[in-house]
Amino acid sequence: MKVHPEAVASELATLYQLAYSGPSVSCTSELRTNTADFAKGNVFRRRMRLCPTFLLQRWLWLCVCARQWHCRNGNCRLPLCVRQIWAYLRLMVDSLYYNTLTNSDVVMDSLMEPILWMVDLLTRRFGAVFVCLLVILTTSILLVVYVVMLPVIFDTYSPSWIAWHMSYGHWNLVMIVFHYYKATNTAPGYPPTMKNSIPFVSMCKKCIIPKPARTHHCAICNTCILKMDHHCPWLNNCVGHFNQRYFFCFCVSMTLGCVYCSISGRNLFLDAYSAYSAIESTYQTPPLTFRDEMFHKSVIYMWVLTSVVAVSLGGLTIWHAVLISRGETSIERHLNNKETKRMRKCGKVYKNSFNYGRLNNWKVFLGVEKKSHWLTRVILPSGHVPIGNGLTWDIYPFRKDMMPV
Repeated sequence: MKVHPEAVASELATLYQLAYSGPSVSCTSELRTNTADFAKGNVFRRRMRLCPTFLLQRWLWLCVCARQWHCRNGNCRLPLCVRQIWAYLRLMVDSLYYNTLTNSDVVMDSLMEPILWMVDLLTRRFGAVFVCLLVILTTSILLVVYVVMLPVIFDTYSPSWIAWHMSYGHWNLVMIVFHYYKATNTAPGYPPTMKNSIPFVSMCKKCIIPKPARTHHCAICNTCILKMDHHCPWLNNCVGHFNQRYFFCFCVSMTLGCVYCSISGRNLFLDAYSAYSAIESTYQTPPLTFRDEMFHKSVIYMWVLTSVVAVSLGGLTIWHAVLISRGETSIERHLNNKETKRMRKCGKVYKNSFNYGRLNNWKVFLGVEKKSHWLTRVILPSGHVPIGNGLTWDIYPFRKDMMPV
């Protein structure tokens, strides 16, 4: 729109005339002439002279037009860098409502993007630190068990209980070490980057490759993961199709180990706590020796750490067990909830196409194909690959009992 300075001046004069009962004595003769010429053909504006909203709108319009005319004549006072920043900020604001599909979730995701980017960066940088921390904490618990608790077990328990403790404790230790090593060193699975005939459901906006079903992009690994569940900082690796079983078995083994240490060391913890409580009283004589003090501190450290890990990791393990029973991953749980609500509004029922029933879901997840696999693949450490390739999910027979186990 082309703006003439004469029209702006005439409009401004009309506003002054409408805002007051009569022409101002301070106006020049040219201003009064323009006012009279402009007002002859516009009775409506005379009637609206007492409306503040109308005056405010016309004033804002005049400011914008004057600013545009002022900038077009090369006399804009704002520096170029300020105008560029202002244009960038306007573009960011406009991007929040770029189409009708935008909702509160999109706006919140846009606002949380800097925080998520910082979390991803820290997780990527400190992944090895988390792994080292877990190894150090687990090693410290093992030292306490072998140096402090094991001699007590040998002195107080019967031979049958000693055999049980030795058997279960070392089996649990082997399961923890094996599954943690496999979970950290096994690739979760990646979709092919070359041209192929595998069906896909969408395109990854960051990798620019086709994404098969149940495949999602990991911002920390900066790649797409087959049947992605989440990125675990304690593994410094993504949990996907080929290492999800190792991750879950590690969580179960670590939870059982922490519960075992917490229950076995409960009496020792109570004795150590009572000893420290007695030291604070005035009746404690003589003071504890250095060896006894280190013994009590080690027992308290072991019991507190294993109890906290048993509660926190136990809750996470139960949550993943529920997801496995439903045939879902952590990401799919969120997506399925949104899809269920959307279809409920349409009067329809959403059904997860990857749910084969609770028992069959566990068989598929653990790779159990016959009865002996419950021993060789579940109770004992096993490095077998999961069923399927993670690219297609139509390989399972559609019957009630998938596997006669």
